[in-house]
Amino acid sequence: MFGKDKEKSGGDSSHSPEPDNVEEGMLATNVDDLQRHLNNRQIQLIAIGGSIGTALFVSIGGGLYKGGAANLLLAYTIQSCVLALVNNSIAEMSTAYPVTGGFIRLAGHFCDDALGFMVGWNFFFYEALLIPFEISAFTLVLSFWSDTITEPGPTAGIIVGIIICYALINILAVRAYGNPQHDAYGFRNWKRGGAFREYITTGDLGKFEGFLGALTSAVFTVVGPEYISIVAAEAARPRVYIKAAFKMVYVRFGIFFIGGALAVGIVCSSRDPALVEIQTEGSNGSAGASPYVIAMNNLGVDVFPHIVNALMLTSIFSAGNTYTYAAVRTLYGLALEGRAPAFLKKCTRNGVPLYCFFVVMVFPVLSFVQCGKSASVAIGWFASLVTGGGLISYIVMSITYIQFHRACKAQGLDRKTLPYTGWFQPYGAYIALAWMFTVCCIYGYTSYLPWNTSNFFSNYTMQLFIPWLFLIWKVVKKTKWLSPMEVDLVWERPTIDAYEETFTEPPVGFWREMGQLLGIGRIKGGNDQRRPSVVAPMEGLAGHGVDAKHL
Repeated sequence: MFGKDKEKSGGDSSHSPEPDNVEEGMLATNVDDLQRHLNNRQIQLIAIGGSIGTALFVSIGGGLYKGGAANLLLAYTIQSCVLALVNNSIAEMSTAYPVTGGFIRLAGHFCDDALGFMVGWNFFFYEALLIPFEISAFTLVLSFWSDTITEPGPTAGIIVGIIICYALINILAVRAYGNPQHDAYGFRNWKRGGAFREYITTGDLGKFEGFLGALTSAVFTVVGPEYISIVAAEAARPRVYIKAAFKMVYVRFGIFFIGGALAVGIVCSSRDPALVEIQTEGSNGSAGASPYVIAMNNLGVDVFPHIVNALMLTSIFSAGNTYTYAAVRTLYGLALEGRAPAFLKKCTRNGVPLYCFFVVMVFPVLSFVQCGKSASVAIGWFASLVTGGGLISYIVMSITYIQFHRACKAQGLDRKTLPYTGWFQPYGAYIALAWMFTVCCIYGYTSYLPWNTSNFFSNYTMQLFIPWLFLIWKVVKKTKWLSPMEVDLVWERPTIDAYEETFTEPPVGFWREMGQLLGIGRIKGGNDQRRPSVVAPMEGLAGHGVDAKHL
């Protein structure tokens, strides 16, 4: 249906000559046309850029309003802990198999090609739809300085400018990537019913519904491991840098998400008139929707809201750029496995999937919808639509790891020999699977109270549509769910092992790379230097046990 057999899709000589893939005298870095240019610092920043965006600064206000400060903290803590279990699973597989397409190709390789097809297109639409979400948020934040920005003309101009910036960044190359009012905050916003707020109904049921409202915000906001898995194929030293990036996810969960939920509940009351007006009327399309901006306005110091908004702009722009990158690489990974048209495998000499990029850049055009409606309405619509897609990805990651763990046990592979060994496995994967599946079913419960057809489809479109992709591909391609003994646990590992043996210097840490930007501790010739191979590239790979079909 799409392209050639997946075993041959890794190297299409009609699209890219061999020099694009193998440096002269060097071993191959990948079995496809992507190039391993990303260093430790760039990987960490891409992961941060995809994790911290509009949801953490703006959408979190909805969770605070619905659930209250304590419910918000509880929801973000639980979701962060469960997603840490998912991170623990995908880290073990992605460091051992840092392949193009990340967890998407892992699902197809370890479980069923139909599962890889389903989760691949699910994640592509998830990332592609997040791009207009962030663009809408960008104009929302800009409107803090001028209400005229929300008018159709200025809004359209800003959208065009952002799309052009994303295009330039992604097409060039990967490597171009106190208290003035004397008022102590403390936990006063947790008092007088502010900790566990009633939502929709009253009493204990209302407080539980408030928790579910806060959980909906947490599910959309708390993300991270998927971006590291996707970027693994372009890491200069995947065994080291990807492993370090996955470990930093736990720190980000604690500081940014759990810490952010705690901070929001402290600095802004769930009953703040400005927050209540925004959440109930939904007509205010300004950056005042952020609880952080509301808190700064309450301080009475004019400069603080401007500083907060400026910082938010940089984060939102960075997040949108990361989503563009992830969507392009996801589509490219689908093409490699024959799950998308073969022409999408075309890459530039710098390793940029050219036609995948053109397809992805169609989606930012959806941000023009805010020219007819307010930016806040557009943001809410995009957020509801993609949340289910994120949950589906985490469900598949957990299923994939369970299958991988069974295969390792059946084939006698000692997981302790892998670059990263997950803890509390496979029980952690089972817990994550059960939690994510439950949340996937109930997070849009407000559609039933009372019944609202529009809200139902905005919350459950992905859950209703995506499983059909699995069934259609399974019927058309007659795919099979692999048994543990049928899973290929060698795959592309010899290619990566041979590649990493060519490095002549030890890896450079994140903080040293940051110092090198300032001219401190630079290494002559640059980081991640490699020695030339004494044999031809194909012979070198064959000597490490790589079958010719993988080249």
